[in-house]
Amino acid sequence: MDSNTFFSRRRMRGNAATSIAVIGLGRFGGALATELARSGSEVLGVDTDEDIVQSLNGVLTHVVRADSTKQAALEQLGIAEFDRVVVGIGSDIQASILTTSLLKRMGTRSIWAKAINEQHGLILEQLGIEHVVYPEADMGRRVAHLVRGSMLDYVEFDRDLVVAKTVAPRELVGQTLEQAAVRRRHGVTIVKIRQADGQWHAAGAASIVGEGDLLIVIGPVDKTERFASLA
Repeated sequence: MDSNTFFSRRRMRGNAATSIAVIGLGRFGGALATELARSGSEVLGVDTDEDIVQSLNGVLTHVVRADSTKQAALEQLGIAEFDRVVVGIGSDIQASILTTSLLKRMGTRSIWAKAINEQHGLILEQLGIEHVVYPEADMGRRVAHLVRGSMLDYVEFDRDLVVAKTVAPRELVGQTLEQAAVRRRHGVTIVKIRQADGQWHAAGAASIVGEGDLLIVIGPVDKTERFASLA
């Protein structure tokens, strides 16, 4: 396992790019690692499957076949030196828990871990993992809201705060946002408008809504859904 080139590059670049290790390169971990690499982050990918490792060779900054449940393997990779470590292991809960436990013991600075259900997530939280993500559940909720209403996109920040993209309701067409009084009447706030020129513009009181304009709206789930349904 030769990782000297990778770590030399990290030392040379310093803080120019965040260093991230992704352990478990299945559908979630692989997509995450690939997107991080595309965005300019230095990414080390770790998996036990040689075929997966080979498929990501040249895509990530460095990718190795290693057993993350072995402390010696993690130490050899210098995992604790990374700015962030993501544990994307989902199919093997035991491996996920053991890996995160070892990472905590080694003093890893920032750990993000995937959970496949509430019980898995609870154990990770009890281990002291601050960032536990539920990709399947989160995606399921997101798609459910898109299917139910007229929203074109949907991001949930909290149980009672979402950002949505929707077509401008007909009742707003030709009015300024001040005249439409969207916040008072509908309990949501329009923050961006994509008008006929195809560009996104900051929404202000004097912004005029045109037919077919796209809106970025922020507000509680129920009120945002009702507003989107007006389109």
